[in-house]
Amino acid sequence: MNYREAPSVPPVTLDDVRGAQKMLSGVARVTAMEGSRHLTQLVGAPVHFKCENLQRTGSFKLRGAYVRIAGLLPEERAAGVVAASAGNHAQGVALASSLLGVRSTVFMPKGAPLPKISATKEYGAEVRLHGHVVDETLAAAQEYAEATGAVFIHPFDHPDIIAGQGTVGLEILEQCPEVRTIVVGIGGGGLAAGIAIAVKTLRPDVRIVGVQAAGAAAYPPSLAAGRPVAIENPATMADGIKVGRPGDVPFGIIGELVDEVRTVTEDELSTGLLLCLERAKLVVEPAGASPVAALLSDPGSFEGPVVALLSGGNVDPLLMQRVLTHGLAAQGRYLAVRLRLTDRPGALATLLGVLSVVDANVLDVGHVRTDPRLGLTEAEVELHLETKGPAHCVEVGQALRDAGYTVIG
Repeated sequence: MNYREAPSVPPVTLDDVRGAQKMLSGVARVTAMEGSRHLTQLVGAPVHFKCENLQRTGSFKLRGAYVRIAGLLPEERAAGVVAASAGNHAQGVALASSLLGVRSTVFMPKGAPLPKISATKEYGAEVRLHGHVVDETLAAAQEYAEATGAVFIHPFDHPDIIAGQGTVGLEILEQCPEVRTIVVGIGGGGLAAGIAIAVKTLRPDVRIVGVQAAGAAAYPPSLAAGRPVAIENPATMADGIKVGRPGDVPFGIIGELVDEVRTVTEDELSTGLLLCLERAKLVVEPAGASPVAALLSDPGSFEGPVVALLSGGNVDPLLMQRVLTHGLAAQGRYLAVRLRLTDRPGALATLLGVLSVVDANVLDVGHVRTDPRLGLTEAEVELHLETKGPAHCVEVGQALRDAGYTVIG
């Protein structure tokens, strides 16, 4: 599609998205649309999941990457492509390049999860580890492009990428024609911009709500300023939407067509991921769970039917373990406490007896008896407990205090 921008012409049109859809036929899956009974009850209207976590490579990124690389001129293809990514974009570029017979090099941070590195290699890319943060990795990839002539494939800031991602919007309208609200996570903005172009052109009555992690929310201040604004040190577990500055191309589209951008907390992201796993039996990464987090945080504010886009499922198992613990704690189903007790025979057994009475299941016990902070006859115990909700957590804490224990955390 090699778009060449002209004055007053939108950077991406519905025709571009439809062209991308034809190009992706037989390449990208038309992913499933699944209903959520739990969220439907909370929202008071039908809620559906658009399952891009089940897309090839585990996220929507294949769509845009394939369209971008397929649109290269023969001499550009011959030079190969290069990308920088911590995960999803890397895998999308790697597979798209392999399918099109184009050589690909992907720069990834040194701390990238091993499963994502392995998957990117298996899809056919040469992987180079550079830097400890994505900005350093991005700079290395751009330097490589300048030195070798390889075409840099940006993860979101290009019309072809946006057109490819916009095919998700066309599928949503085909699968759920009665949709009233679409909720989508936003990082750099390519996915939300593409969906907005496709949906608003055909159905301007559909409300589009973008969601960002509160610790990496560059769009609210940028929209307020009327231009892309960089935020310092974005911090969130949702690395798929951890972007410090909106893309120039998607920013203009989102500012015009996306109705609202909300933020969600880390606790809400964890709870959303946990709901997808427990209730829908779907493995979703934190970024992919951001629309679910938004629905859980304020269910009465969405007009249904609602489609929540699960944008990806590439979550590192170690991160999944931490996120699930975080989500359980946010729901009051996991409690960690530290307390001090008298260091004497049978003291720990007595403590466990108190917990047994209030039906708290002990998962782990840490026992410290030698520490400069402790008195001569004191010991410190750290307990990890399985609990039954916020009210039960309060009951456990009160039972410990009533038994004379000093709870210190």
